[in-house]
Amino acid sequence: MSRSTVGGITIEGVDAGYDGIPVVRGLDLRLAPGEVVAMLGPNGAGKTTTLLTLSGHIPALSGRIEVNGRPIQGSPHRHARRGLAHVLEGRSLFYGLTVRENLTLGMRRGGKSLEGILDLFPALRPLLKRKAGLLSGGEQQMLSFGRAIAARPKVVLADEMSLGLAPVIVERMLPVLRELADTEGTAVLLVEQHIQLALSIADRGYVLNHGEVVHSGPADALLAEKDVLQSSYLGVEALPDAAEM
Repeated sequence: MSRSTVGGITIEGVDAGYDGIPVVRGLDLRLAPGEVVAMLGPNGAGKTTTLLTLSGHIPALSGRIEVNGRPIQGSPHRHARRGLAHVLEGRSLFYGLTVRENLTLGMRRGGKSLEGILDLFPALRPLLKRKAGLLSGGEQQMLSFGRAIAARPKVVLADEMSLGLAPVIVERMLPVLRELADTEGTAVLLVEQHIQLALSIADRGYVLNHGEVVHSGPADALLAEKDVLQSSYLGVEALPDAAEM
């Protein structure tokens, strides 16, 4: 499938935060169609604030942001209609509805069929009649992700998809982002606590600390600089050697 030449994300000199106080300062970031970019950094670095600004949940304080070739303006629902999907950390499901009903709510003309979503998340297939509130945490996250991509978004923002989940579940979910980028040209910006897994599917990465980009580069180069990541940005817990991954 050919990839669109128009789309992705452009951020130039952006300050973002709350009540006029910047949490993110002077952010420059680019994400092309068909590219997976990982945003890394410790808690409080400004990663979630960046995603909320991109999806229109909070306004930028300054700078320029374009998503899918258009300046950011208006409500999150407006951005969703323009092809941006934000998989929020809290999952945002309708817990009283079934799996099938939740997925159907995300479908649009020209989007994925129910079968197409279930092909990506086969674990949901036997659960179609079960209410979302009765699913396990991993099943709920798969459902949230499936609903978000049902409309074939051009840009996906994924915030801590693995939060609270077993690594084996994460290993099943993250490759779906890589598949969307490779087969449909989707631009993916990924905030993820599992550093190695995130970089294993990403093309590039940005490391944030105290609201600023302190390191960036190709994913394989960042993986090779694990001592820099460990000592400077991501705490004291050692990262495994590549041979252990």
